[in-house]
Amino acid sequence: MHICTNIAVKLVSHGYEVPPCTNGNGNQEAEIQVMQLASDLFRRYAEQSRLLTGHLPPSDRRIQEFLDDALSTTGVEINLPTNAINMDRYGMARKLSLPDDPNVNEFHNSENSSYKLCNGVLHNPFNDRRTTKGVFHIADYGLPIPADKIKVPLITYAKLLEAALKPPDDLNLLPYTDKWSKPIHSMVSLMLRPLVCPEVPGVSPERRLEVRFFVPGGCISNIDFVESIFGNAGDPTLPENDSGLDKHWTGTSGCVVLAPRKYIIYCISNLELSNSTQLTHSLIPDTTFTPDTTTIRHS
Repeated sequence: MHICTNIAVKLVSHGYEVPPCTNGNGNQEAEIQVMQLASDLFRRYAEQSRLLTGHLPPSDRRIQEFLDDALSTTGVEINLPTNAINMDRYGMARKLSLPDDPNVNEFHNSENSSYKLCNGVLHNPFNDRRTTKGVFHIADYGLPIPADKIKVPLITYAKLLEAALKPPDDLNLLPYTDKWSKPIHSMVSLMLRPLVCPEVPGVSPERRLEVRFFVPGGCISNIDFVESIFGNAGDPTLPENDSGLDKHWTGTSGCVVLAPRKYIIYCISNLELSNSTQLTHSLIPDTTFTPDTTTIRHS
């Protein structure tokens, strides 16, 4: 199935209105027929999704249970997104990072720029920082925090994470739909199963961990970058992709939430954050983009 059809099916199944693909490949009529034949199925799926609101795939449930336990003393309730559009096929994120218009070869927003090239794509964040020195914050929870990292109260982490999971509407604009009459605003997600220990024949099997990414729709180019390195582990809701049923799983789950620095600075300025001065010295000197994450660790 052509990637445009895959994208159309994905978006329609989430309840969005999708015009025919405009890439000029001559498949528009076939794609329209697919949408018409599957319309009842999509409506049924949308109703089932509505009834299952709040239901999480196994990987997300493990992360959610950890957050519920770790943040129980903060009074802040964190809920992982249940309606994020999951990138379950390799290459889908790259296609979605540029407008669905054959005459438009670039996309720009406040955080990054993407360009279509003859040999692929180019993604440029507003400022591509290559180090975490001076901006790596760790929540005061669990294991001791290294001296070269910045410690922040658990309540600060909870409130920043809460804000990061509710990005502004303009940052959630999906680039692919930028030229549509009804553009789509949504977070997107990705499931990874990076290799931790390669197989040693006759000695030990390979071991993999699981990592979930949640990114504002306007920053989907980051998903393209990550899956180009670590691959794509598919749909996290399917049993065959459940790490808990895989003997090769390390038992470790990770979660990355992309929150651009300018938005984090806004949150620091407008939320009542405990001891927020510990953050301001390293985050507020400039307002350039950095995909910052405050880390919380298991004890």
